[in-house]
Amino acid sequence: MRQRGVDHERVDPREVRLVPGVRDWAEFDAVLIRCLSHSHAHYLTHWLESVGIPAVSPHRTVVTCGDKMWTSGALQAAGLPIPHTEMAFSPEAALEAIESIGYPVVLKPLLGSWGRLLARVNDRDAAEALLEHKTTLGGYAHSVFYIQEYVAKPGRDIRTMVIGDEVVYAVYRAADHWVTNTARGGETYPCPMTAEIVDLSLASARAVGGGIVAVDLLETSDGRLLVNEVNHTPEFHGAMQATDADIAGAMVEYTVQIAREGF
Repeated sequence: MRQRGVDHERVDPREVRLVPGVRDWAEFDAVLIRCLSHSHAHYLTHWLESVGIPAVSPHRTVVTCGDKMWTSGALQAAGLPIPHTEMAFSPEAALEAIESIGYPVVLKPLLGSWGRLLARVNDRDAAEALLEHKTTLGGYAHSVFYIQEYVAKPGRDIRTMVIGDEVVYAVYRAADHWVTNTARGGETYPCPMTAEIVDLSLASARAVGGGIVAVDLLETSDGRLLVNEVNHTPEFHGAMQATDADIAGAMVEYTVQIAREGF
């Protein structure tokens, strides 16, 4: 923003007080949300839009991407290919879903990022143990069971970033472990930006509400691409090692465009 001469202020959400319906931030034409906390982003974007200030990304996107089941539903409603996914509210129903999908499956928390609390479930013994642990641990994160088929990807996945109507980059994230997130040690390297990758990425971004999002794609053994997740506040430290794209610059220019024109 400094390089582009954009008048801006950096705000720490931990220091703000928000009053419903009161436009305290009247001097702002738009706010770029970079909160690591989903709850902060959730309530900030809702408040900003309620007082007429555009948030990047918008509240709809934050809400949809912040919950994996909402994301899956939005992608499926848009007709996009996703891994087979089921949700259950009891360990008994979850076990039925797991065995219906077939081992291995992946158990994920509805909320969360960085590849945390993922579990690949290879057999019934592991399923019963994990479901018991989650039930005993309790809490919102463990009270709903989100279950996906395990996709045997080729040691990597594809991460793209969509800013507005543009796919800014595509990179592979590779690891020896089945979880390839860079937060878990995955390494990035360039990925060709094919027409299929671009089309799937743009369609996924539209399905969840648009703005600035990262799209995770999985390659299947028979050559198909599946949309795995969409992230509303994407980090890009890993991508910077594998692409020459001016990621931060594109984010700033899009935010300035939204400040001038709105969504």
